[in-house]
Amino acid sequence: MSMKSRLRALFCLLAASILTVGLTACGGGDSSSSTTSAQAGLIQSNPDNGKVTLTVGSKNFTEEYILGEIYAQALQAAGYNVKKQLNLGSETIALKALKAGQISGYPEYTSTALESFFGAKPQDVPSDAQGAYQQAKADFDKEGLTAFAPAPYSSANAVGTLTSTANKLGVKTISDLSGKSQSLSLYGSPQCRERIDCLLGLQKDYGLQFKSFTPVDIGLRYTVLDKGQADLSILFTSDAQLAGAGAKKYTLLVDDKHILTPGYPMFVTSQDVVTKAGPDFESTIAKANQDLDLKTIRELNARVDIDKQQPADVAHAYLKAAGLVQ
Repeated sequence: MSMKSRLRALFCLLAASILTVGLTACGGGDSSSSTTSAQAGLIQSNPDNGKVTLTVGSKNFTEEYILGEIYAQALQAAGYNVKKQLNLGSETIALKALKAGQISGYPEYTSTALESFFGAKPQDVPSDAQGAYQQAKADFDKEGLTAFAPAPYSSANAVGTLTSTANKLGVKTISDLSGKSQSLSLYGSPQCRERIDCLLGLQKDYGLQFKSFTPVDIGLRYTVLDKGQADLSILFTSDAQLAGAGAKKYTLLVDDKHILTPGYPMFVTSQDVVTKAGPDFESTIAKANQDLDLKTIRELNARVDIDKQQPADVAHAYLKAAGLVQ
């Protein structure tokens, strides 16, 4: 079975399992009862929400596009007048847009928020979802912002390479690159240069110097490895390419000094918007998050990155499979 066929089959299985669980939990009965059960988890449209306009933003990579679409479509199902500003750019640009009122909220990761916005050292960022969320929320609160509870998965930066390269170099951990990194090329996103959970941390905490660091579009982080342009590349642990055969093709070096902290995606908004939007705002985001585990987000990423589907279509398929929209 091809990779695309396998991924499609996996998503269909996911959709079926989510819907089956929903129906089973609601019990059996006649056909009308089954229909009612299937709709029990639907996001309900509240006419009062139509008076509120919400603009959902996102940063500039696949997972963010998908999350942004999931939240936008879920809020629209709840009756809000929703606009989208996806592909804003880096976290700094997204936060600036939020503070300026250009967007109502966007998905951000706990680790990115704590380290990039609030100056936390990687080793001081809690590795558990609740601890990281509470710390980030407390920091956002001081600035008139807030964050909703995170989705049940984490994504982190990772130093990746072809397994054949890792075997040739004899490396399993990032520390194993000591004495070898100066002859190796590293590719990463343009923002990587300035982030402690990326190039800065590799230089400062691991003491590594590379032959070269080349900024690359985030969508090409595996291509540069496959084409032999890069010895190492900054990857994400939630990447679609790491599923299936990719688990053997690529190797993620163990972050033995724990600088590449896990990031739990949370929807960041302002306290003013929360007041204006009412209680359906946060509860709708919570519903949209409930089935977003690591396996699911990798599959959703794969449908965009590998199957070349549109993030909006993939987001709708997820919400429908989760029984949240029709």
